Amino acid sequence: MALWAGRFAKEVDETVNAFNSSIAFDARMYAQDIRGSIAHAAMLGDCGIIEKTESEAIIQGLQGILSDIENGTLAFDPHAEDIHMFVEAELTKRLGSTGKRLHTARSRNDQVALDIRLYLRDAVREIALLVHELAETICDMAEQHKETIMPGYTHLQRAQPITFAHHLLTYAQMLRRDLMRLHDAAERMNECPLGCGALAGTTYPIDRWQTARLLGFDKPTDNSLDGVSDRDFCVELCCALSLIMTHLSRFSEEIILWCSWEFKFIELDDAYATGSSIMPQKKNPDVTELIRGKTGRVNGDLMTLLSMLKGLPLAYNKDMQEDKEAIFDAVDNVKLCVKTFIPMLSTMRVIPENMRKAAAGGFINATDCADYLVKKGMPFRDAYKITGTLVAQCIAEGLTLETLPLESYRKLSELFDEDVYEAIRLENCVKGRNSYGAPAPEAVTAQMEEIRYELEQCRSCWD
Repeated sequence: MALWAGRFAKEVDETVNAFNSSIAFDARMYAQDIRGSIAHAAMLGDCGIIEKTESEAIIQGLQGILSDIENGTLAFDPHAEDIHMFVEAELTKRLGSTGKRLHTARSRNDQVALDIRLYLRDAVREIALLVHELAETICDMAEQHKETIMPGYTHLQRAQPITFAHHLLTYAQMLRRDLMRLHDAAERMNECPLGCGALAGTTYPIDRWQTARLLGFDKPTDNSLDGVSDRDFCVELCCALSLIMTHLSRFSEEIILWCSWEFKFIELDDAYATGSSIMPQKKNPDVTELIRGKTGRVNGDLMTLLSMLKGLPLAYNKDMQEDKEAIFDAVDNVKLCVKTFIPMLSTMRVIPENMRKAAAGGFINATDCADYLVKKGMPFRDAYKITGTLVAQCIAEGLTLETLPLESYRKLSELFDEDVYEAIRLENCVKGRNSYGAPAPEAVTAQMEEIRYELEQCRSCWD
């Protein structure tokens, strides 16, 4: 018979039991559930709500259950309604009536709200450390490519010359913001709902500050109704996870393009690519394609949470059981994707000569050609038109701005001289872009130092 039976005259239908059960997915919170119960039992004993000897026996019993689960001698009961009732039933089996005292001044509503906060608090730290490692890996790679010239793109058309380091650091900046969001989400998550009861607190003289302190929370939640019905922290974390996946997906898309024969800017290590069942020449970027696909899955988890909450009255409703599968799925997929992305990126072979060749063939120094005329006194719009005419001439004659004869330049403006070739040389075009945040090696170095400093500051928040 279920632990909550008493009001009911007959057993719940077996199909309803199976439909209602969450043990299959919330069993992963066993350690958090036991940790919360130990803190609750300690508080009950210290406040004189139960005898101190009973409190100590309950704590020992819970520690034994935790040990047995972790060493494999205690298996989860698939017929249990959830992890909370599994632990309580096992405790009662071991301690008899003493075990039944654990649930004094507590409801499953505040218990599950506590467990998921504890679980996600642990998970967000693990994810943050992984994201930090990925950002560091990107910085390490950028360090090697501060002078590796490549085309920057707009509309997927070659636009202006940049360096590979500058391009990579864009993703480090995204991840830096991701770390800030994870930290913010963790801070707002760090309030303890234990003691809220079903929704209206309790008549027992509990000490919510004690349980909050024992469990490492900043404080108890301020409103008992909000404490059990709030899942904002799940949504907020999932939103941060969705953005992490979006950033990984954008990076993955570029890697997929870069390792194609049409670009061939990079080559993935054999350990992070797959072949074809019938085409022996193929080397497919399956890892990045899967990350791109899993991004939709995590975005779907976010929509699940938002849709689940949008019409719920206060306080707890069974709909909220659906929070766990969605947020667990998002957590699992982000961890898996970041863990896989780090070694894939660090083993990736960069092909600088192909990047340089693409940069040379795309007229991406046209803006610098126009700027050359502007610096000699010509209005920018006039310089823009002349440079566009030169590009059209180069395309018609199969030339580049670097190989176009000086007489062709001078036919359009007497301001052109031999020094135009130095002005439009790709290396000089990049070095000239030395404004704050730009791709010049000195600017990239400054940006990298700032990112590494901020990453270190972020890391200290999790240590």
